[in-house]
Amino acid sequence: MNFRGAAIEVGEKSINSEQSCQSSGLTLHSQADIVDKPYKCSQCAKSFAISKLLNKHLRVHTEKKPFNCPLCDKSFSKLSNHIQHIRFHRGEKCLTCSVCEKSFGNSFLLKRHSQIHTGEKPFSCSLCEKSFSQSSTLKEHLRVHTGEKPFRCSLCEKSFSQSSHLKDHSKVHTREKPFSCSLCEKSFSRSSNLRQHSIIHTREKPFSCSLCEKSFSRSSTLRLHTRVHTREKPFS
Repeated sequence: MNFRGAAIEVGEKSINSEQSCQSSGLTLHSQADIVDKPYKCSQCAKSFAISKLLNKHLRVHTEKKPFNCPLCDKSFSKLSNHIQHIRFHRGEKCLTCSVCEKSFGNSFLLKRHSQIHTGEKPFSCSLCEKSFSQSSTLKEHLRVHTGEKPFRCSLCEKSFSQSSHLKDHSKVHTREKPFSCSLCEKSFSRSSNLRQHSIIHTREKPFSCSLCEKSFSRSSTLRLHTRVHTREKPFS
């Protein structure tokens, strides 16, 4: 359903496309401009310049979400988040990246995208030295340490640490091969297998030995070759 341009009731107000893109004007004051903050939260140390801002803040503690989306089941504690969510239904993208001009429907998506340009990785693993740009990626990484595999195949007993790995595995059962080679008739269940296959046509050898001048088309072949130098005999 297309909601672009439609007026949608938000509380006691009707908001159209033009208004939703200007929702930043709904804030009352910048608290940085006001020194006196007599309205203190009884649950934490925060204080506010006007009672309306304190009432809005209290929803953090009470988890009250008075702004209900008329198009789905989601609710929000802040009107601004509600309006951003309405944009999602309409397909609106009012926030633009200042670096590459890509547009996004809400500030969260824009902030996450901006980390591509800044290289910022604020989410650090407490068990190793790796850092990540997204909390969801850190959560996935932690399963390397914990061994957790929450994604279980409904057709066999295998479990996986990432949903994408389960999705790849499912193609074993469905025999789906959506990745086709443009140079021959072969198809593959994984994009990585297609990339590896393409080397047959390009004759590319991207895996180089650091101890001699030989190169190989597969990483597995390079590992086998390395044993010539290390004299490793794992199967003896």
